Amino acid sequence: MRIELSESYIESVKKEVKPHWGELGWVTYKRTYARWLEDEQRHENWEETVKRVVEGNINLDPRLHEKTVSTEVYLGLQREAERLFKLIYGLASTPSGRNLWISGTDYQKRVGDALNNCWFISIRPQAYGDSVIVPDYLAKDQKAVSMPFSFLFDELMKGGGVGFSVVEKNIAEMPSVDQAIDLVVLISKKNHDYRAAINAGAVDADDWYRAHRGEPYLFSETADSREGWVKSNALLIDAHFKKTTGPANRVVIDVTDIREKGKLIHGFGGVAAGPAPFVEMLFSINQVLNEACGRKLTSVDCTDVCNLIGKNVVAGNVRRSAEIALGSPVDQGFVTMKQDQEKLMDHRWASNNSVIVSPEFDDYETIADSISKNGEPGIVNMDMIQNYGRLADGRQEGIDGEAEGTNPCGEISLCNGEPCNLFEVFPLVAEEQNWNMDEVFALATRYAKRVTFSKYDWEVSRKIIQKNRRIGISMSSIQDWILTKFGKRLVTGFREETEAATGETVKAPVYNEAAVKAVEGFYNAVIGADKAYSEALGCGTSIKHTTVKPSGTVSKLAGVSEGMHFSFDKYIIQRIRFQDSDPLIPAIEKAGYPVEKDAYSANTMVASFPVKAEGAEMDHFVSANDVSIEEQFATQAFLQTYWSDNSVSCTITFHPEEKDKIAGLFRQYRTACKSTSLLPYSGHGFVQAPKEPINKAKYQEMKDRVTGNVQDIYSDMNPEHSSDQRDLEIVGQTDCVGGACPVK
Repeated sequence: MRIELSESYIESVKKEVKPHWGELGWVTYKRTYARWLEDEQRHENWEETVKRVVEGNINLDPRLHEKTVSTEVYLGLQREAERLFKLIYGLASTPSGRNLWISGTDYQKRVGDALNNCWFISIRPQAYGDSVIVPDYLAKDQKAVSMPFSFLFDELMKGGGVGFSVVEKNIAEMPSVDQAIDLVVLISKKNHDYRAAINAGAVDADDWYRAHRGEPYLFSETADSREGWVKSNALLIDAHFKKTTGPANRVVIDVTDIREKGKLIHGFGGVAAGPAPFVEMLFSINQVLNEACGRKLTSVDCTDVCNLIGKNVVAGNVRRSAEIALGSPVDQGFVTMKQDQEKLMDHRWASNNSVIVSPEFDDYETIADSISKNGEPGIVNMDMIQNYGRLADGRQEGIDGEAEGTNPCGEISLCNGEPCNLFEVFPLVAEEQNWNMDEVFALATRYAKRVTFSKYDWEVSRKIIQKNRRIGISMSSIQDWILTKFGKRLVTGFREETEAATGETVKAPVYNEAAVKAVEGFYNAVIGADKAYSEALGCGTSIKHTTVKPSGTVSKLAGVSEGMHFSFDKYIIQRIRFQDSDPLIPAIEKAGYPVEKDAYSANTMVASFPVKAEGAEMDHFVSANDVSIEEQFATQAFLQTYWSDNSVSCTITFHPEEKDKIAGLFRQYRTACKSTSLLPYSGHGFVQAPKEPINKAKYQEMKDRVTGNVQDIYSDMNPEHSSDQRDLEIVGQTDCVGGACPVK
C-alpha cells in the first residue's frame, strides 16, 4: 500500500501556515531544491517539493510493503505524513538537502544511496561482495585494491561526499605495486568530443586497433554510465597488481561511448562534461601508481588517487564532490602534502585533510602552527568517537567500536561503508509556530529511521546500516534560539580551574543551566522516539542518534544561524551568484535588490541581499566577528556533552591575535570534542565577497530600497513559468564554512 497526501489537505496547510522563508530562502530553494517537471516545463513549487519528499520517505516504512497492512498502521502513517508535511512546509524542520533534492523521485527508487549525503570508506583491499558494481575479472569475495576507490568514485558520482582513511593500519594492508602499466585510451571520431579527448591523451580508436590487432592487453569499453566509469578505473588500478589481473602490463580503455559535453544526465541531474576529464583522470592515476612500482602505496599516493577522482567528478556529472582525508599526525608526508603548491592547485584541493589523534597525542603545537598557516589539518579523536556517546553519559567502552572515521564535515562518526543520515530541526522556528517539541523530534527521528530501509547498492553498506541503523538528528538556529528564548548566551562566562591531569590553569566555561535542561529534554525525546519506532518496526535501536551538522544552505531557507555557528555579523550583505540567463534575475532587480555583473566570471550576475541576524539588537548578541575562540570551543564542548552522541561539526574561526591560543585549547578540550577544525576569520576583503559586514544604517538603507517580494514578482512575470529554464542553479554554492559538504 502507498501513502499519499491529498490536495485538500495541502491546501488547508497553505492557508494555515506561512513558510518561514529567510531573506534568501525562497531564491535559494528555487535554484537548489526545486526539481524540473518535464511534462509541465517548469520547476516545482515549495508545496510540491515537500509533498514529493514526504511521500518518498513515509513509503519507506517496511510495514507498507508487507502482504497485509493493518488499518491502524496505515492510518497512523497517513496522519504522520500530514504532520511531517506541515512541519517541513512551515520550515520548522527540514530533511537534509540531499533528501529535499532526491526523495520521492524515480532515481531514489532505483538508487537508495542517493538519500544519504555522505559516506566513509577505509582505503585498504576489500571485497566487492554482492554489490551493484563488481568488475568482471573478480570473484565477489576476492579482495581488491580497487574496491575502496570504486566505492568513493561511485558515491561521489551519486552526489555524495566521502570521507576516507589512510592511516597506517589501512595502508599496511596494501600489497606492493608489482608492475607499471602502459595505458592506452581510445576514442572514435563518431564521438563529437573526439578532439578534446585526443588533446587529453587519447588516441584514435580505428588507427590503434588496426596497428595492434592480436596483441595481448587488458581491455575495458567504458559504458556511458556511472558503473562504466567505475569499472574502467577499477581495471586500471588492479592491473598494477599481478595477483589480481595477471601479468599483462597494457590496459586499453575505449571511451567512445561516453556522452558528449553538455548532454543531460538523467536521474540525478546535471549535464555531462564529456570524456576528456575522465581521460585526464585515468592518465593521472596511472602515473601515481606507476611511480609507486616496486613498493607499497603510501598514504599520499592513496590520497592523490582519491583527489584525482574527486577532481574528475567536479568537472562532470553533478559538478560537486566533497572529500575528507584522515591520516596520522606523525605521517609527515600526509601532514605536509598540501605544501606542494603545484599538486595542490592540480588536485590536492579536492579534500579537506584531518588527522586522527589518540589519547596519548600531545604535539598540538605542530598542528596549531599548520592551522594558523592554511587552516589544516583538523583533528579527529577516534578514542572519543569509539567509546563515548554524549559526554554526559560517561565512557561507554566500545559503544561505537567499529567506527573508523567521519563524513567530510565531521559531524557523524562512521564505520567502513557507512553513510550519514540527517534531519534538521530549527527550534526557534518550531517554537514560534507553537509545535510541541517532543512531537517535532519524534517526527525527525522517524523520518531518519526510515531512510535506513532504503535499497543500498554496496554490500559493505547494507550490512553496517542494518547493524547500526545510525541516524543524525541535528539542530540549527542554536545560537538564535538560546539567545531569544533565555535572553543570554549558551556560555555565560568562564572561571579559572586547575586541570588534574596537567596541573595547568585553564578557563573553564560556565553554561546556561536553562539551556542544559532544554537540550537534554530534546535528546531524551529523540531516544524515546527511536525506541518506540524500532519496536514497531522490529529492528534494533540506532547506535547513535544526534548531531550538529554545518547546514550552510538548508539554514538559508529558514534564515537562521548555521548549526552551532554564530551569525557572520549583526548586519551583512549576502551575495548570491546566478547565471546571467536566469529568469530570477529580473524579479530580484524589480524587487529592489542590487544586481551587477560578476567581477570575476563571465556570464554571471551577482545579487546583493541585506541580512539582519536574529537577535542582532539583543544585549548579549555576539557574531562570528566578535566571539572569542574560547567561547567557540566551549560551545562545541557543550553540544558534545548534552546533545550530540555522534559528533559536532564545528569550524572555529579565529583572528590573527588568537592563533597562539589554538594549541592550548586543543589540549584543554582534547577529551571534550570528537572532531574540530579551524579557519582564520575572513571579513569580506575583496570585491563582491559572499558575505560583507555592514552597519545598521547601511542595512536599513538597502532594506528601504526593497519594494516587493521576489516570489510574488517572479510569479507575476512568469504566470505560466514559460521563462523557467532547467539546470539553472546558484553559482559557486557550498554547504558549510569549509566547503566540505555537497549542497544536494
